Amino acid sequence: MSPSTQRQEFWSAVKDISPLALGVAIYGLAFGLLAAQANMNGLQVGVMGTFVFAGASQILAVERLVAGAGATAAVVAAIAINLRMLLVTASIRDVYKNRPWWQLALGAHMTTDENWALMLATRARGRSVGYWYLLGGGACLFFTWVIATTLGVLFATNIPEPKALGMDFAFTAAFIAIACSLWRGKSDVLPWLVSIVSVAIFLLTGLLDASWALILGGCAGAIAAGLLPNE
Repeated sequence: MSPSTQRQEFWSAVKDISPLALGVAIYGLAFGLLAAQANMNGLQVGVMGTFVFAGASQILAVERLVAGAGATAAVVAAIAINLRMLLVTASIRDVYKNRPWWQLALGAHMTTDENWALMLATRARGRSVGYWYLLGGGACLFFTWVIATTLGVLFATNIPEPKALGMDFAFTAAFIAIACSLWRGKSDVLPWLVSIVSVAIFLLTGLLDASWALILGGCAGAIAAGLLPNE
């Protein structure tokens, strides 16, 4: 593929994913408000978004810190909820085939549920798109997320009492928004049920505290998804 074709595919993805980026910006602001309650500043949130770039994982990790679960539980919980990306990247392995290591690393880092789904939908409509389309969509969401989360923190630090405005619900609202964006239809019913039931069992029986119940519930759901036959 020529450099001009690569650029065309990249910017085509940026254009196509822009409406989705608006939603990412909204719950990015919500996460920034939440991170401020965990005493994180704009620089910390920006660095976290740059190197982690996983909305659901970041929200869960910070929520666990706010709940006093400790750094280890927060990190493990973030990793567990992001295990699904192993399945996502495996489903588009043709995109990464025969590429240099830096493109593999960059592409994997920029792969999200949204640009992955957009690329598959675009292919289903008959357009031949691949790595640079995936990267363009991911880059658009990446910059949107980092900027929105940082602005959310800066906004929250200028509010004397965020909880007085109901902003302590921002964590829950942001996580609900992300969960809804991850829903793909009937194929997700079983993995989600497995996760929910697993967490409920651990919590109701008192076998584990909330942090580890969420971690194992996420792992159980990922395993269930991996065992399902490919569509």
